[in-house]
Amino acid sequence: MDMDTNTTTLMLQTSQQLKQISEHLNNISTRLSEDRQLSANPIAADISGVSKQIHHTAQQVSRQQDKLKDLQALADIGQIINSSLELPEVLRIVMDTIVRLTGAERGFLMLRDENDELQMRVARNWEQESIRDADFKISRTVIDRVAEEGQPIVTTNAIEDPRFGGQDSIIAYNLRSILCVPLKVRDVLTGVIYADNRIRTGLFANSDRDLLAAFANQAAVAIENARLFASVRQTLVEVTELKNLMDNVFASIASGVLTTNIQNRITLCNRAAEQILARAADCMLQNELHDCLPELANELSEPIDLVQRFNQTIIGMEINSTLPERGPVNLRLNFSPLKDAQGVAIVLDDITERKRLEAQRRLFEKMVSPAVIKQLTPDRIQLGGERSTITSLFADIRGFTSFSEKRSPEELVSILNQYLAAAADAVLAEEGTIDKFMGDAIMAWYNAPIPQPDHTLRAVRAALGISEAVRTLHAELPPEAHLDFGVGIHYGEAVLGLVGTEKRLDYTAIGDSVNTAKRIQENSAANQILISASAFHHVKQYIEVRPTKPILVKGKSHPLDVFEITGLRS
Repeated sequence: MDMDTNTTTLMLQTSQQLKQISEHLNNISTRLSEDRQLSANPIAADISGVSKQIHHTAQQVSRQQDKLKDLQALADIGQIINSSLELPEVLRIVMDTIVRLTGAERGFLMLRDENDELQMRVARNWEQESIRDADFKISRTVIDRVAEEGQPIVTTNAIEDPRFGGQDSIIAYNLRSILCVPLKVRDVLTGVIYADNRIRTGLFANSDRDLLAAFANQAAVAIENARLFASVRQTLVEVTELKNLMDNVFASIASGVLTTNIQNRITLCNRAAEQILARAADCMLQNELHDCLPELANELSEPIDLVQRFNQTIIGMEINSTLPERGPVNLRLNFSPLKDAQGVAIVLDDITERKRLEAQRRLFEKMVSPAVIKQLTPDRIQLGGERSTITSLFADIRGFTSFSEKRSPEELVSILNQYLAAAADAVLAEEGTIDKFMGDAIMAWYNAPIPQPDHTLRAVRAALGISEAVRTLHAELPPEAHLDFGVGIHYGEAVLGLVGTEKRLDYTAIGDSVNTAKRIQENSAANQILISASAFHHVKQYIEVRPTKPILVKGKSHPLDVFEITGLRS
């Protein structure tokens, strides 16, 4: 037995013993009083007085015993209702306990909703069964008064009680004993507990009211705890769902994201950052940034320091580095301060491939005019080739072979690149397409892949531009490095498209007209531009020419009529 049980047993035994002593003394007093000789004996009177005092003491002990039972019941109830944080279970326990304590026929518990209205949450009967909605026949008058005044109400016979006897619900439902107490948390009414008996009158006493009020205080706290627990649990579910969503979003972001704390330790790393940096997140988290990424340490130190010191954002910083697992990389980084954590968020974009493509584009632009590139679309260039009418241009440096015999390879390449660059710039200035460089020669054409109605005139202007560029170059080079181009131009059909294999493709022009342009160029002298008769026919009104003898070229059975271009007509 525990201490409370021992105390209760002792008080019960004491009360019984006092009653027995009182009864025994009463018997003695009675016998003495019946004895006439002792009728005036003061002893009888004293014994009677002692008997009354003992009886009074026994009643007090009995009342204390009842209070102790109530306190014990409250302690047990508190333990029971706080044994669960599930709100429906707490409400059920509360109501079943109230019905059992008070001997009520029914018990109802109502709680305020978000609109501050009392709503029925649980209704139980003496058989510990839930009451159907159709049987919610209770006194709203009593409930509303308790809710308004915040004080418990007890009535032994509601029909005859002048406070409620005239109320329709009490008369209609034939309500008798009613007990109703408020539920309060920190002096704020959160609901009410209502118990009644429709048959018996005088069921509830003030002691029941006080006991239930004390119990209601515990129940209100337990209910509030259960509600808070349910709210916290729902919040945790929502937070977990949100975290999972954010994790999924975070993991799916194409940009790499790193966050660091004030000690520059990595606190967060997404999947894209792992791939970009070729590092596992497990190896980076909670480690210093410079230890994890020594290759980027120098580039990252200054921007991170600026962000931390001045709380500023740095956008679009580009760095080039070499990572052990990836080799050379190009990264674009954004740095932002983390307001609460006093750290830095780093967003990384891998632009290595973009830089490579840009470099390839710049290289392509040296072969094809940027204006042409802007108009190109993949479907304009057909695999296997497409027949087109073009003007072909070939330019070759005269005397380069003998010149190269007296120069070192380094000097030779330097001078060659200057001449080829001058020729290429002249071709691209007229939006031509450079097919290839062939040693000391350049092959180009016009009218493909983008149509150019004046393509032959463009080729003529490009050839004259080559002559002008060479004269400019002569002013910069020593006399022994002065060389000249011979140029051939022809008009005709060719097949243009992608040729080669899946691993190596070239966009080129193939056909007799291309070969003819090359043969014409082979017959041109230094600083001479020869144009075929078919090409001359399309530009004769724009150019000045000098007639030359027909030339016999390889692959042709008849000589070709050609003209030497001397300039443009003014």
